[in-house]
Amino acid sequence: MSVVEPRDVGAGRFVIHLSALLRAPVVTPSGEAIGRVDDIIVRLGGTDTYPLVTGIVAAVGGRRVFVGTGSVQRFELDRVTLGQNTIDLRHFERRPGEVLLRADVLGYRLIDVAAGELVRAYDVELEDSGEGWVLARLDTRRPPRLFGLLKTPGGHAARDWKAFEPLIGHSRSIAVRRVSGRMGALKPAQIADLLEEADRAEGGEILDRVRSDLELAADVFEELEPEKASRLLDDMPDGEVAALLSRMRADDAADAIMDLRQSRRRRVLDLMPGPHRTKVITLLGFNPGSAGGLMNVDIASCGTGATAGEALAVIGTAQALQPEALLQMHVLNEREQLVGVVSVIALLQAHPADMVATLMDSDPTRVTPDADLIDVAVLMADYDLHTIPVVDDEDRVLGVVTVDDVLKATIPDDWRRREPGPRPVREQPAVTDDSISIGGDGGDWR
Repeated sequence: MSVVEPRDVGAGRFVIHLSALLRAPVVTPSGEAIGRVDDIIVRLGGTDTYPLVTGIVAAVGGRRVFVGTGSVQRFELDRVTLGQNTIDLRHFERRPGEVLLRADVLGYRLIDVAAGELVRAYDVELEDSGEGWVLARLDTRRPPRLFGLLKTPGGHAARDWKAFEPLIGHSRSIAVRRVSGRMGALKPAQIADLLEEADRAEGGEILDRVRSDLELAADVFEELEPEKASRLLDDMPDGEVAALLSRMRADDAADAIMDLRQSRRRRVLDLMPGPHRTKVITLLGFNPGSAGGLMNVDIASCGTGATAGEALAVIGTAQALQPEALLQMHVLNEREQLVGVVSVIALLQAHPADMVATLMDSDPTRVTPDADLIDVAVLMADYDLHTIPVVDDEDRVLGVVTVDDVLKATIPDDWRRREPGPRPVREQPAVTDDSISIGGDGGDWR
């Protein structure tokens, strides 16, 4: 039986594709075929490491058995050669942190972290790192078709594995994936886009990654389309929904409460912390399309006797407030009535000892809570405003409407999730011979 010689593809590295190994015979040193390659096993590591190949799953008779890399003498294009004539025939059982490349990756979607989108893996590239075989690259380009049929793999456009975050539905590997994930590189809006594109299984996997960080989860839910957010909340227990909404802005939490089934609303509200529950209930009393329904009830304010330095200190410590709501300071008199506003820029450019009363606009544009969305939008456009305070009949500030609130309410739903433009894939050097051969080392212990 002839042996396919290895081919050096650069820097002394040898490469093989998963498609070349699947269904390949597993042979003894004497050349006797005892089974076929059913899958390749890798173990996940950190974000800066490549998953290490720990063995193969071999189909032997009616069994799927584990063969560790220590028992493999050579990986080749057309076979896997063992280092001994016998193998352990116990049924294969996956262990935490293990990924099966055919079962979990090939043909499935992963997160392209740089692009913030879901892509499909059409092939997997394994590489001899010098210290063992690793999962080095993915081919995310659909193979060309000939007469409607997929052509034989070839001309791979491989991209670095570290650019992706896998979505693997194996429950015993969840803890490892949560620790080693790259989700932190994504913005909440990108994660929301992924959730809206994902199927049920993929969405569950993505949600599992963000649930461990409730602040991130709250930011993500604030970005979701109401219909999608409602479906996801329906699958969560009341306590988890209440904890999530308690970390959302009060206006977004009020919108989410209204999207719940009516039978759940009171139960969820009762589980929320008192102060946040009060804000949400206040907002629920207004029409969602009015200034009262759009406003954020948390504002930055100071008295007429404050200095520019003191006002900036208030803004600097208001970490719980929406950043857009901090673009101006609301100046209140002793009766908590609005007497003026001053922009952050004006405060920064002033001397710290300057009085805000001398810097403020003493007749700021304001609206009542029943002002409709169009009125608010027109005022913002006419006066180049980023925020508008909402006041009651006695000029007491109830909240503030920010420009992002108006944009979210006015942009049509079908514009908000448009498909991104095509992202170019960096071509890798072509591999014309996928033949590999190495000597295995290490034991079979798992």
